[in-house]
Amino acid sequence: MTQTITQVAGIDTAKHKLDIALHGQSKRWQIENCVSGWRDLASRLAGAGVNKVGIEATGGYESGVVAYLRGAGFVVLLLQPLQVKNFAKSRLRRAKNDALDAELIAAYTAQAEPRDIAPDARLTGLAGQLTFVEQTEEDIARLKIRLEHIGEPQQRRLYLRDIARLQARRRAELKRIAALLRQHDDLARRLALVLSIPGIGERTALAIVIRMPELGQISREEAAALAGLAPFDNDSGKHRGQRHIAGGRDRLRRSLYAAALPASFRWNAALIDLYRRLMARGKAHQAALIACARKLIVYANTVVQRGTPWIKSPAL
Repeated sequence: MTQTITQVAGIDTAKHKLDIALHGQSKRWQIENCVSGWRDLASRLAGAGVNKVGIEATGGYESGVVAYLRGAGFVVLLLQPLQVKNFAKSRLRRAKNDALDAELIAAYTAQAEPRDIAPDARLTGLAGQLTFVEQTEEDIARLKIRLEHIGEPQQRRLYLRDIARLQARRRAELKRIAALLRQHDDLARRLALVLSIPGIGERTALAIVIRMPELGQISREEAAALAGLAPFDNDSGKHRGQRHIAGGRDRLRRSLYAAALPASFRWNAALIDLYRRLMARGKAHQAALIACARKLIVYANTVVQRGTPWIKSPAL
């Protein structure tokens, strides 16, 4: 009798714990989401013959265990929540708890192909620092909204002082992140290529380079999908539903969308023309901006892929 060795595991992540399931077995267990837990996990997975692990992206709580397992030699697939959700629907799975989610992730991982692109530890560290900048920007935006409803002079001065302090912190942190990135020649070249695109400033370029390590190694369709800017059809028979975007990397998508407005109104002639054509065809303002944001990531992927700066009329 030939014994089948389980080679795939799924991990459901929470802030303080990890639920693990082995594909094809009923065995499940739970460990703490910390270094000692990761060490125990790696040992148990190796003992079970596992060499491929799937884990769902969960707001950064998965980053530590992903890095540890990859460092230990495991193939780790970082899955988007939408991938796992759609897989559950395809199996008519409605029951939900952490243990069942781990089992579902293991089943999806068993049939998923691992990407050939290795993670870049340099960008992983910079991504955490960029998130701090983005959170600072969110704080600034909230303070500005509150300021609109404050008329008392002393309170306004306090709010303005807080906003100025946060803006200074944002500038300093962005300058530091850019300097750290430019210490690496390959990343500095990648950043320079992205910056050559009209309408992409340093803030957006940093977000693209840091949050998309795959840049230049994937197709334009994959780049748009990873950024959460690929349109999905909603058709059935003769019905043609409205296209929509979903999934992807939320913070990267927000950076691209914020850059799309000034780029498509002033800085990038190709996007200005695209925006006008879409509006003339009756597209909504938001839909046109999403299309422009999608073009920005396609342009960025293309210039890095070619290794040459932006040209006025790229053959895309």
